[in-house]
Amino acid sequence: MRKIWLGAFSLFTLFGCSSHNASLFSSLPQGVTLVESVAAEPGKTMIPYSKYRLDNGLTVILSPDHSDPLVHVDVTYHVGSAREQVGKSGFAHFFEHMMFQGSEHVADQEHFRLITEAGGTLNGSTNRDSTNYFETVPANQLEKMLWLESDRMGYLLDAVSQRKFEIQRATVKNERAQNFDNRPYGLMWEKMGEAMYPEGHPYSWQTIGYVEDLDRVNVNDLKAFFLRWYGPNNAVLTIGGDIDVDETLDWIAKYFGPIPKGPEVINAPKQPAKLDADRFVTMQDRIEQPMVMIGWPTKYLGDDSQQSLDMLATVLGSGANSLLYQKLVKTQQAVDAGAFQDCSELACTFYVYAMAPTGDKGHLAPLYHELMDTLDEFKRTGVQQERLDQVIGTAEANAVFSLQSVRGKVTRLASNQTFFNKPDRLEQQLEDIRAVTPESVMAAYNQFIANQNKVTLSVVPKGKLDYQVAAENFVTPKRHLPDYQPVKEQDLNYRRPQDNFDRSVMPQVAQSVTAQMPKLYDLHFDNGIDLLGSQTSETPTVQLVLKLPAGERYVPRGKEGLADLTASLLQEGTTKHSLEELEAQLNKLGSEVSVDANNYTTSVIVSSLEKNFAQTLEIMQEVLFHPAFNAQDFQRIKQQMLQSVVYNHQQPSWLAAQASRQILFAGTVFERAQGGTAESIQSLTLDDVKRFYAKHYTPQGTQIVVVGDVTKREVRNKLAFLKQWQGDAAPLLRPQMVTPLTEQKIYLIDKPDAPQTSLRLVRQGLPFDATGEVYLTQLANFNLAGNFNSRINQNLREDKGYTYGASGYLTANREVGSIVFSTQVRKDATVDSIVEMQQEMAKFSKSGLSDKEMKFLRLAVGQQDALKYETPAQKAALLSNILTYSLDEDYLKQRNDIVESVSKQTLNDVASKWFNPDDYQIVVVGDAKTLKPQLEKLNIPMEELEIIR
Repeated sequence: MRKIWLGAFSLFTLFGCSSHNASLFSSLPQGVTLVESVAAEPGKTMIPYSKYRLDNGLTVILSPDHSDPLVHVDVTYHVGSAREQVGKSGFAHFFEHMMFQGSEHVADQEHFRLITEAGGTLNGSTNRDSTNYFETVPANQLEKMLWLESDRMGYLLDAVSQRKFEIQRATVKNERAQNFDNRPYGLMWEKMGEAMYPEGHPYSWQTIGYVEDLDRVNVNDLKAFFLRWYGPNNAVLTIGGDIDVDETLDWIAKYFGPIPKGPEVINAPKQPAKLDADRFVTMQDRIEQPMVMIGWPTKYLGDDSQQSLDMLATVLGSGANSLLYQKLVKTQQAVDAGAFQDCSELACTFYVYAMAPTGDKGHLAPLYHELMDTLDEFKRTGVQQERLDQVIGTAEANAVFSLQSVRGKVTRLASNQTFFNKPDRLEQQLEDIRAVTPESVMAAYNQFIANQNKVTLSVVPKGKLDYQVAAENFVTPKRHLPDYQPVKEQDLNYRRPQDNFDRSVMPQVAQSVTAQMPKLYDLHFDNGIDLLGSQTSETPTVQLVLKLPAGERYVPRGKEGLADLTASLLQEGTTKHSLEELEAQLNKLGSEVSVDANNYTTSVIVSSLEKNFAQTLEIMQEVLFHPAFNAQDFQRIKQQMLQSVVYNHQQPSWLAAQASRQILFAGTVFERAQGGTAESIQSLTLDDVKRFYAKHYTPQGTQIVVVGDVTKREVRNKLAFLKQWQGDAAPLLRPQMVTPLTEQKIYLIDKPDAPQTSLRLVRQGLPFDATGEVYLTQLANFNLAGNFNSRINQNLREDKGYTYGASGYLTANREVGSIVFSTQVRKDATVDSIVEMQQEMAKFSKSGLSDKEMKFLRLAVGQQDALKYETPAQKAALLSNILTYSLDEDYLKQRNDIVESVSKQTLNDVASKWFNPDDYQIVVVGDAKTLKPQLEKLNIPMEELEIIR
């Protein structure tokens, strides 16, 4: 099924638990106590770990994994937006931003630079109940990471200035504008939370907070928030990967041990929502497809009812076998429909939703009644054990797949420790899932859903209140904010560590880490199929990607969307089994088989446990060779694609991307939107699909990648059925002539009343190469717009506060390429942002890199290999590139040799050639009536561009 709107919450969070006697360890550093140690047990899905506690209350969890030369570090503080005071919403998230602005011994913006320079990645996240900071780096960088994290835990406040405060306040407001105010349906959760919870409830506001609250506070309020919640006794430090436990504990004791304990933190009381009547609320938005969202209060994270309610959500609204899909989506009454439970520490909510088509069918009242009738049907029929077995099979497989990355394991350990005081709960969670019965699911339905009060939100296009489910009977009351009492500097109770070493000296890296390219094997089939594989035994899983010469590039003019439609129809059942029967089989196996059309290829993607690989391949074989191509399915998928066109045109980022294609590649197939236009999709017939399938689903030119716990011999035997596949080569592609652009223009795309502007500077580039001029241009761009510390991002985000982020990148395929500089900015900063970007590009193209930037580039890019091959998906992508572009198997080593040896002058020459701002077209997506007069002041020819629907 084509989903064009997805709920923000995953269905299952898999936890589990196991423990052993902790008395085996001794000789720990002073101030460190072992709490427990958990070893792997045969036949159980679990994450081995050891847990320690420092005298200052810091909890430490270590989980060694020597399969790759990397480490993942996570520091989770048990504080989120639920700990904020009324009138000071958004503080937890605001402070997450401040934690990246340097500390006493780490200069402003150095945190990002140091980790990027080390070849690592980093970020942070804030939710209702916790905030975490994390980085993945080559294993030799661990001590430096502990120094960095401990410095901002113990020495942050003296580095927090009023200027940093103001810049990050602007950044957070830009983030809210980008991800909430300027996004279709973006304010839906804010509206829902205000109706579900009473004023003052810690979940009644969103983590991003209200702008008015951010505007009314000062820097001392933020410092007070840190002093209250950011003590080591309210934190969990979790480290996984290629670590030496004894050495790591010594470092932790050294860097974190001296940090004083913070105020005592007591767990917040559980506060499930309570409704005294049904509430109907309405939100008018800049959208075309109305949506109804219904929410019922349930309990809280970890309650005995959670698994049964999660199972209920799956039965009602996940996949082709769900009731909502069968009753609403398959009958084309809804574009999308589903159910899920949003569970947090203090309260949970059970949701069902449906998105209506655009136009006259968008009235929500009939859809609401169909939703409620579907729930009544469930009450009459219940659920069969066979359906629960399918869900259990998927959950068991997902538990195994979750162990594929060190980051995944560390994140799970940290979260479980924070909320349950038990780092590994995987096995226990699986037991809880297996214990769910049809009776417990029905009991949960009757307790929380049937005849219970609920909140119903109607999201309708502006000015179309007649589309709402019912007239509003609840309006969010005016907020009652307490009188603001600013925090004074003298009221802050600073806590300073007492170190016995010089913390100003950054730890040095003793030795480099060498990443090993995966060992590869290849197979060639006489019918033209090439296969590249790699055996890995880290988890008992297999990933296979079969790529056919059947991408949108092969579609004739006027038939855009045909490759996508063909791929979608392959997933709608076979001549032997219905979609529902196939999905039931896959769920029980815990496997996935999907088909996805791209530019040049259509990919059949298989993900499976190793023990179920053969059975999963049988399903893949049936999907690939025996599609049903049912006329009813064809009509339904076609209508869904038409709705996707409508949905895409509501998104500013999509409009900017499509405008770029139309401008740079006008008159060629590369200007087309892959999903097609309304006109092209309407013209497609089932015969078109069958002809495209016959011509392009052929072994000639097909490539396969296999990564997993299977040998070359096993792969050859299990794929023996492919030898019987015969077919001609796909038709040759007609070369495209791209017309060079000689005149710079501003292209304005109207997005009425948009609070932000999506801005792009774009130019034509070169086709893909792995080690040639395109790669050199990527290297040159690294310091201009290719990382957080790059010039353009620092200018627009950190210096000016115009944006949440700005970046630049190269895109290239076999025939064409482009260079893109992209950002979303405040509407009133549109012209200033264009000028700043042009000035940065002009300066860089004229003067090139500094010596410091050149050193940064060599270190950062040269050390990234340790992170590239960890998961099967990463390995599969690597192998796929080798096959697609006929690359040398050591092309990554060749790239690293270039990084090490390329001269600054070579990169400066590339920058001079490719980054001159006068060569770039300017794409502006925003409110034309206010932007046009401002843009005219730039004295650049302007054209109002229409994006073809």
